[in-house]
Order: sequence, then structure tokens, then C-alpha cells
Amino acid sequence: MKAVILVGGLGTRLRPLTCNTPKPMIPLLNQPFIEWMLQRLHDEGVSEVILAVQYLADRFRTTLGDGSQFNLKLHIVEEPEPRGTAGAVKNIEQLLDGPTFVLNGDVMTDLNLQEMLAFHHDKRSKVTIALTAVDDPTQFGLVEMNGDQRVQRFLEKPRMEEVTTNLINAGTYIIEPEVFRYVPPNQFYMFERGLFPVLLQTGDPMYGFPSRAYWTDIGKPQTYIDVHHDILIGKVRYGFRGTQIADRVWSEGEVTIHPSAQIVGPVVLGAGSMIGRGCRIIGPTVLGPRCQIGADCNLEGGILWEGSQLGEGVTLRHSVVGRNSSIGANSLIAEGAIIGDECILGPENRLERGIRLWPGTLLGERAISF
Repeated sequence: MKAVILVGGLGTRLRPLTCNTPKPMIPLLNQPFIEWMLQRLHDEGVSEVILAVQYLADRFRTTLGDGSQFNLKLHIVEEPEPRGTAGAVKNIEQLLDGPTFVLNGDVMTDLNLQEMLAFHHDKRSKVTIALTAVDDPTQFGLVEMNGDQRVQRFLEKPRMEEVTTNLINAGTYIIEPEVFRYVPPNQFYMFERGLFPVLLQTGDPMYGFPSRAYWTDIGKPQTYIDVHHDILIGKVRYGFRGTQIADRVWSEGEVTIHPSAQIVGPVVLGAGSMIGRGCRIIGPTVLGPRCQIGADCNLEGGILWEGSQLGEGVTLRHSVVGRNSSIGANSLIAEGAIIGDECILGPENRLERGIRLWPGTLLGERAISF
């Protein structure tokens, strides 16, 4: 079985975290998300994966190689220009020889792919679309089905009085290669607004596969923070590296923890991390490798990428600090603030309410305070 992962997006919604890192390679619990996707596909019976890449392709090649570390055959195919979701798969259709999983590279789900494949074969479907229920259907494109689960209509962001279902396209498909005859070559072309509506017109069988599996789009700052929390509290099945060293506290290698520090899980500590005197770390929190937490810091619901440093007395709540950034003493980083890679903040800065700092930003003492 083969799978295509669409990883061509620029990750603009997640900037500044994606300025230096492709969105599918941002870390979840200190592991690039794409690595988890590849391991999951292997566990679901997939033996060959094609990555359709457009942005920072060399990062994928350097990190993933030929896929042998995941017991997969991996192709990394770079698009000459953005081709859209269907256009990206059209670009590699010569590699497809049977029903193929197609997955968005920014969707976190523990959907049972073997059950979806059995459904696809049972219905003799040409395209099967994974569906998930949402609380507010007006914010999404809805997928209407008949009683046999055959797709009847797509409804884009309807008004509440127009809502007939709460099921949306969950970004995982099984597609028979023959339907790509409808996709024009060398053009930008989408599944959602191109191929799928065409299939409704041609009458090719297209079915929806509703699931209660965990599902979220990791491509926005708040959902990126939320998915860490969901993993750590056990809301989604996700195997992560590390040895449990205390109640719901995992270490990924040697760490240094001052005896007076208080850690309340769930917390993941990257290898080489150092936690200073009087620190209080409340989960769900993740420290990347080689993070240094100064004395009397307070962390709750924070995510620190590798090499980050917090000075004495820093408070970090429900925010993200990028690679090799340094936060000055007695600063406050809270309420969804995002600090990019290699930023240097002087003491007593106060960043709240979703503020974002681009990589390499330098702030003096009390440069931002409210």
C-alpha cells in the first residue's frame, strides 16, 4: 500500500515557527511531526510513501533520508511551483499503481486507516473521504451523504440555517489513480474545489467515511499548543520517546533538576535540560533538548524548543518559545505568545495575547510591557 503526504504549504498561519522549519517538521513532543506520520503509516500497513514537497525540500531530505529508518520506501518529490492538493498528486501519479492514501501534512489524527480501506473496497469507491464532526459547522466545508454514505454535495461555510450536517472533510483520502484523468497536468488544482465536484458531475462513486477518531489541524498557533496538551493528557494515541522518572514526568535523556524544583506532570524533559532552584513546572509542558530554566521560573502549559533559555524568575504560560531563544529575567510570556527561533529578550519584558516575534528579534530591557 502506498501513501502520499501533501507537505507543500508555506505554513503561513503558524509563522514565526515555520520561518525556518517546514510545518510538517515542527516538533511535537520533541519529535518532528512528519516522523510520527511516517511511523503511523508503517504501523497501518503502508510500505511506500511519497512526500509532495514545495517549501524547504532539503530539510525533508536531510532529516528523513530514504525512509529506511521507518521501514518504508520514501520518495521526496519537489514541485516546480505550487500545484494545489490535487495538482501535487497529479505531479507524481506515475508512482501510483493502486488505491492510495492521500493525507494532508498538517492534520493530527489517529484514524484507523485499515478500517477506512476496508470500507473503500466494500463500497467499490473511487474516492473515499474521511469525515469528522465539528461543533460549529459554519466555519468549515460540509460533506453531505445519502443513507449509503455516498457523497451527494459539498457545502462551503454555510449559514446556520443552511446546515444539514456537522461532518467535514478531515483531510485523509483513499483515491484510485484513474480519477486523476480529470486533473489537468502542470496546473494548480484542488481536491476540494476541483476534482471532488467534478466527480459528483461524472457520477464516479465517492463515499464519506465518518469517524470519531481524534482530529485537529496543527497549522495554527493555538491548535499547535492544544495538541501537545491533548497528547500529554491521553486524549490522542501518540507514542513518544522518554523514560518516566516521576508521576507523569518523562525524560528523554540525562537531565539536571535542582532538588527544590517542583514538577507536576504531565511534563516531558528533553535530553540535556537543566532546571534551576525553586522552579515550578506544571504540565502539560514540554522542554526541548538542552533547555535551561533559571531559578524561580514558573512554567505552565508551555512549549520550549531545543536550546531555549529562561532567565531567573521568568513566567511562561500557554506559549511557545522557538529554538535557541533567550528570555531575560523576570519576563512574562503568556496567553498564546509565540517567540521565534534565536530571539533575545532583555529582562522584564511582558508578551501576552498572542503576540508573535519573528526569528532573530532582539528586545532590550522592558521593551514591551503593559
